[in-house]
Amino acid sequence: AMTSIGDLPEDVLVELLSLLPARELLRTCRLVCSQWRYVVDLNTLWKRKCQRDGFYRQSYDRSISDWKIFYMLCHMKKNLLKNPRAEENFQHWTLDANEGDKWKIEDLPGAHGSHMSDPRVHKYFVTSYGPCFKSQLITLDKEGYWNQLMDEIRPEITVKDWYAARFDCGCRYELTVRLLSKDYIVLEEFHPEPVVIEQWSDAQWREISHTFQNYPAGVRYIWFQHGGHDTQYWAGWYGVRVTNSSITIGPPT
Repeated sequence: AMTSIGDLPEDVLVELLSLLPARELLRTCRLVCSQWRYVVDLNTLWKRKCQRDGFYRQSYDRSISDWKIFYMLCHMKKNLLKNPRAEENFQHWTLDANEGDKWKIEDLPGAHGSHMSDPRVHKYFVTSYGPCFKSQLITLDKEGYWNQLMDEIRPEITVKDWYAARFDCGCRYELTVRLLSKDYIVLEEFHPEPVVIEQWSDAQWREISHTFQNYPAGVRYIWFQHGGHDTQYWAGWYGVRVTNSSITIGPPT
């Protein structure tokens, strides 16, 4: 007769333990005994958790070798940029350049503007006739991405930003994203050519996206900067509009 939970068949123990939060599995259950440590380390347990939490696709079966890392990356995935939609004024942003009539926050769609397809976005940051740039520095270990993970797994880092012009004024948009070492040395950079939108455009919101893959080991920080100015040099806030920026880290595809 079965006398303890330790007498359960392995597949039943996997099913039971997969119901627990990952934090409890790694910090508590794994320390109970050698059998539980073995089960917690099984790929099948973490694959089951992926199935339970909606991270699993049958097409992943041949490409994923470590389901625990895959699960952790899916579970931790979030926007690492804070206040991306101008809902907290300029909190969390560093204003690197604030010329002309300076940065301003406006409500969508704004004068001579257009709505976004994402109903969660209600505000945007807008530039003036002088250079306006703002940035954030993300410290990866503070966000839960430990050094060994970044050096050995090198999960994908995806950057997205949305920008738009007014219908009645041209503007210039720029984006720079850098992967930095612990000493703030640039290991990899995404800095596309500036986008110039001519006067009398459609004023539609456009997305720019880039995914860092197979970058060098040693990434400890991500630096994000965007901004620009108008091209007519009109007093006020006729420059490029930006909002809904994001940086996410996910499993390699």
